[in-house]
Amino acid sequence: MFVAMGDSFTEGVGDRNKHLPNGVRGWADRVAEKLAKAEPGWEYANLAIRSKRLRQIIQDQLEPALAMKPTLITLYAGGNDILDFGTDMEQLMADYEWLVSQLAATGATLVLFTGYDVKVSAVLEPLRRRNAMYNSRVRELAGWYGAVLLDYWCLDAYHDKRMWDTDRLHMSKAGHKYMAAQVLDHLGVQHSYTPKDWEPPAKLGLREWAQRQRQWIREWVLPLFQRKLQGITLGDSLSPRWPEPVRVPRKGGLRKVAERQAAARAAGE
Repeated sequence: MFVAMGDSFTEGVGDRNKHLPNGVRGWADRVAEKLAKAEPGWEYANLAIRSKRLRQIIQDQLEPALAMKPTLITLYAGGNDILDFGTDMEQLMADYEWLVSQLAATGATLVLFTGYDVKVSAVLEPLRRRNAMYNSRVRELAGWYGAVLLDYWCLDAYHDKRMWDTDRLHMSKAGHKYMAAQVLDHLGVQHSYTPKDWEPPAKLGLREWAQRQRQWIREWVLPLFQRKLQGITLGDSLSPRWPEPVRVPRKGGLRKVAERQAAARAAGE
């Protein structure tokens, strides 16, 4: 039984798929499918919802996760707190450690992630110190609690901008595939994912670069700060993608499960 917990990173934001819940797929779905191919019988639940803060993940996801008696748990939590104004990092990491301790006590294999050093703009530069503190603490806790550590910070492949979605904060489809491969490698599970063999990116002229910067600020940065001022998030109206355990078929994957669920809902209407 594999339970994925967290926020947009684990929900799958950036890896769009209209056939799956919340319109995304993501690395966790891909890991679940490869686990089922390697060893039939795996069940999977994904409780992650975009924009959730650590306290919300503890409140909404911990109890359901424990009730499922998982043998594998993945957790990334706290990234949205780091982006919030006035976050008390000492308290955040104390809460994070408490959550890790609860998950580690289950005896399940626990996978933890550091945060990536996203270099998108000087506007966000002050947040790098928080991210560095977070990562240092996650590394310590992974050692203390015997967790598998996936050190996202150190993955050089993400230096390529094509590994990122247009908001520059979430992974693209290629980024999610690469992350799935990293998780599977850390778990010792065979897979067929291979890194993208891209040509070097074309260099942008000054005018095109400036145009893209303005577009990014208009479409992503300003709406982000507006939501923060209004106290709303993109995940407020969403539910977990796979809130109950689903048995992952070896053929057809989770899309087949989604189609069955949609058919059952239509029959019940």
